[in-house]
Parts: sequence; structure tokens; C-alpha cells
Amino acid sequence: MMRRLSVCTAILLISTMAAAEEPIIPADEFVYCTVCHGVQLMGNEVLGAPRISGMDSYYVERQLRSFKEGWRGTHAQDATGREMHPMASALTDGQIGEAAAFVEATRSEAPVSTVIGDKAAGEMFYGTCSACHGTAGEGNRELNGPPLAGRNDWYLVRQLQNFRDGVRGTHPQDVYGQQMAAAMMILSDDAAINDVVAYIVSLDL
Repeated sequence: MMRRLSVCTAILLISTMAAAEEPIIPADEFVYCTVCHGVQLMGNEVLGAPRISGMDSYYVERQLRSFKEGWRGTHAQDATGREMHPMASALTDGQIGEAAAFVEATRSEAPVSTVIGDKAAGEMFYGTCSACHGTAGEGNRELNGPPLAGRNDWYLVRQLQNFRDGVRGTHPQDVYGQQMAAAMMILSDDAAINDVVAYIVSLDL
């Protein structure tokens, strides 16, 4: 726990410096993100930080703003989200856009699957998800549905559980989060969540 806190404290210090009038870190080099999210933003399960490399900048920007505004990452049970909240809060609006562009431009290898589930059952569940997230998990910008393929399966499981349990998607300003929370009605238990995630990670972009 102390190691994790010290890492996050270091990131907060760096991001605070980056938000200064004359940032020490160049605006186009958000390397401090790699401290938690790993080399090439490939993810770090130990710290609960997902693979974010290659994510669409519009979605990354929206999530950073959500963390900054407290729409996300303020629930008592959202441990990792509560760590992201101060990081995003230290960024200016301009730096949020630059950080999102940095994330989208970064590439890393696809993550290894860890979740065991019934892919056939998951495919049936995913029929509803595909309307916003695409038939191949490629996302749908017009509907503000982010890509799901290529994400860490353990992270997808945790976020689906958070939506189901009211840890995420309950803030009145988080319109898209509320939509996801409502969509969770089709996934009645952890087994169903594992099934749909097992199917999602089998999709190949």
C-alpha cells in the first residue's frame, strides 16, 4: 500500500508541475502516465491501471474531464478511480487534449487474456452491447461508445461490476455512464459479466 501511495504521490507531483505556467515536462510528452499504465501504456494489473494505448482521443479526453469534474473517481469504493481524480484535476483543459492525443498515438502489444467465461453465452449478451460498441468491439464515435477490443479483460470485468454496483455511472452529469449502468440489467451476475468479457477479448480488430 505504501509503495502504491508513493507512486501516486510522485505522479501527482509531476502532473502538478506539468500544469504550471511553464511546465517542466513538455506538453506533448505525458510520460508520467506510464508510471501506472506501464511502458507504452500497456497496462499494469498490480496497480489496477488498464492498457490505454491506442484508445480514441475523444474518449480519453472525456474520461479525463469526468475524473477532473468528479463525475468519476470519487466513489468510496472506486479505489483506482480515486487515484485518477487528483491526476486529472492537475491538468489544464489544453493538457487534457494533449494527453488524449498522446494516448491515441501510443501503441503496445495486445494484452493476454486472463478471464475464463463462456464465449458462446457472451456473444449472445454482446448483441445488445454491439449497438454502441460495434460488432467487433471497434467502438462507435457517433454514439460515444468506446472501443472494447484490445482492452485488459480484468479491467473490463471491474468496470462492468462498478456500473452494476453503482460505483460508476450514477453522477447526474455522467450521461453516458448512466446509459451503461442501465444496460447492465442484461448481466445478472459475475458469471454473465465474465462470459461477455471473454467474448469481447476474443474479438480481433
